[in-house]
Amino acid sequence: MKNIILLLVSVSFMISCTETITVKKQSIIGYDISDEGEKRDLEAGSIENITLWDNYIKAHNERDFDLIRSLDSDTFKARGPQGQFIEGIDTHIEFLSQWFDQNSPKWKIKYAIANDVRTKDGELRQWVTAGHDMTLTVDGKEVNLYQVIDALISDGKVQEFYVHERVKGENE
Repeated sequence: MKNIILLLVSVSFMISCTETITVKKQSIIGYDISDEGEKRDLEAGSIENITLWDNYIKAHNERDFDLIRSLDSDTFKARGPQGQFIEGIDTHIEFLSQWFDQNSPKWKIKYAIANDVRTKDGELRQWVTAGHDMTLTVDGKEVNLYQVIDALISDGKVQEFYVHERVKGENE
């Protein structure tokens, strides 16, 4: 009995002196292939970037040009679904102002995924991919679209994005 107590005390002492090392492993959620053909791991990204995207879309729905301007990066670029290319914050705001007046777009986010990828040079690129229902009013008629937008987030700002869209079918 004395040996069992001594063994338990010894084991307890050894456990209390053992250092616990926690290794954080990033979740790999897919892959990306660079323009050079390099396959790179996509890792789960920051929820903060999704919150930024939520605020960005809300600012668009509310026509809050000041907030949109503050969330655009100084190197802002956007590529639209019909080949539009917008470069610069002022050009973006001018485009939106005219487009909002002509089409009254409204977005509803359906999903958002944050992901990170590192280039071969070690540069971290943080992306949000989001799916949206979108409604436009064109010549007094409502048009329902579905959009997927890939947005590059840099230093808490939208640096660039790509818009892919299709017109929704009647039963969607």
